[in-house]
Amino acid sequence: MKLGIIGTGMIVSNFLPFLVKMDGLSVNAILSTPRSVDKAKELAGQYGIANVTSDFDEFCGFDIDTVYVAVPNYMHFDYCKKAMERKLNVIVEKPMVSNDTEAKALRDIAVNNHCFLFEAITTLYLGNYKKVKEWLPRIGTVKIAQSQYSQYSSRYNAFRAGEVLPAFDPAKAGGALMDLNLYNIHYIMGLFGMPKSYKYYANVERGIDTSGTLIMEYDGFQAICLAAKDSKGLRGSIIQGTDGVIKTDVSPNLVGKAVLELNDGTVEEYDDGFTDKRMIPEFEAFIKAINAEDYDFCYEMLDKSVAVAEVQTKARQAAGIFFDADK
Repeated sequence: MKLGIIGTGMIVSNFLPFLVKMDGLSVNAILSTPRSVDKAKELAGQYGIANVTSDFDEFCGFDIDTVYVAVPNYMHFDYCKKAMERKLNVIVEKPMVSNDTEAKALRDIAVNNHCFLFEAITTLYLGNYKKVKEWLPRIGTVKIAQSQYSQYSSRYNAFRAGEVLPAFDPAKAGGALMDLNLYNIHYIMGLFGMPKSYKYYANVERGIDTSGTLIMEYDGFQAICLAAKDSKGLRGSIIQGTDGVIKTDVSPNLVGKAVLELNDGTVEEYDDGFTDKRMIPEFEAFIKAINAEDYDFCYEMLDKSVAVAEVQTKARQAAGIFFDADK
């Protein structure tokens, strides 16, 4: 994989130390905004990246076959679309796009242009999460499932003071449902699929959800997805069944150690050791799929992203939260 990165934000600084050491991948270019060129050059110098530009056409002309889109949410659709129209594969930071209309459009573009398109959801690729899924039959009939992720946002202070940054801007597809709660939704839907119905109970300030709880109804049980960017709280998941329970105690983007406790006293623990290296398993999966031309796997994962986008969009709009992209 010859990767070009679009963006210079915090997530790029976080994953570059891992990416530049991965087998089968080389980071060959960074595309930045004109005002961030110095930051891009600094990252390029630090990690041995040959090319830096603020021009998209020039960026696409470098030696790359895949782009990683790591810009604010509302910009994802345009960059993904433009890249795939140039026959470049795309890995896009979560959330994939602003709404389900954009998600379905990107899926069609990926298929029509024979490109790979992956949403970078670390949860689904972690061994600890796969172990949770493997254990599910052992806890009997599921009665309650919940995943939660609360983290007081450093940008919430600015929001309280009247400054609206992208993380809390409805014009830029911000809010808790699109950020932290996205991981919860992927966690639950990755285990149980599309819910029968759902409703979002949001705490809304100035047109955006700063925290909220999504309730999803499945056959025989309810699933709860709780996230907050305006307050601290618990993180982790618990799936309760008639024969036992499965628990994790860190945020769903990391998953962390999984614990199985059965009613007969059996206790098992599993930890794949990737909690602090969460991006490695997903990129290994992306590289493997692209090298093997495994489009079936790509479209399977893409269908999961489209389904999550549908739940997010309909639940958000029913809660009275609308983005510019919805118009």
